[in-house]
Amino acid sequence: MEKITFGNTQGLKLRGVFQKGTNDKLIIMCHGFRSNRSSRGRFDRFAKRFQNLGYHVMRFDFGGCGESEDRPLSLEAEVSDLTAAIDYAVSKGFTDIALYGHSLGARVCLESYQPTYIKTMILTGAGTGPVTYDWPEEFTSFQLEELKETGYLKQPVQDPYREEIVISKQMLVDFEQVNQERLLSSIQCPVLIVHGDQGEEEILLPLTQKGIKWLPSSSQLTVIEGAPHSFEGYLDHVEKAAIDWLHKHF
Repeated sequence: MEKITFGNTQGLKLRGVFQKGTNDKLIIMCHGFRSNRSSRGRFDRFAKRFQNLGYHVMRFDFGGCGESEDRPLSLEAEVSDLTAAIDYAVSKGFTDIALYGHSLGARVCLESYQPTYIKTMILTGAGTGPVTYDWPEEFTSFQLEELKETGYLKQPVQDPYREEIVISKQMLVDFEQVNQERLLSSIQCPVLIVHGDQGEEEILLPLTQKGIKWLPSSSQLTVIEGAPHSFEGYLDHVEKAAIDWLHKHF
């Protein structure tokens, strides 16, 4: 496993890891909201499995997360980060790339799609349309007052590289502001979307069921019964679905 550093168009240093495979294909993995490139160990597991199958794997921390340089979180900024990651991969000679995104990372994959290089996507717990969250359930009254006064709030995180992340007001708005038809109909490659049916997935799954008609006909929705948004306890099912998809479409 090799540590890597690359910059986005704003000059922010993004840090990640590269795992060398044996074929000419690369999988770029994108973590979710308030997470990092390990994704609570899920991405460590999946990346090692993908590498053992011969794929090169690249994982990185979005700006303001993990080991990357500090920056408030927003959708636009994370799209810039993934675009930079794709550019970095292309500069290293990769032209066949698959994107793997979880939760917010899945939305970022969709927003960052490049038909020249992206051959397929695997998205888990994806927000494929507008989602309205009850933020007072997620953040304290102090944090929400801080957000109101400054446009940002600070969130403590359990992360080996940082104690907190900074979330912009725009990031919370970004979850709600998306034209699902425009977003999904722009995708030209086959997409696998994996959902559970418990917790947050009860909100996200119906959005995908509504919107999958705008994805290429070769796309697929897989529902893992009983699985929560984290897919904890169901990682074997996710891994199998992902590997089967890669064998067929990548």
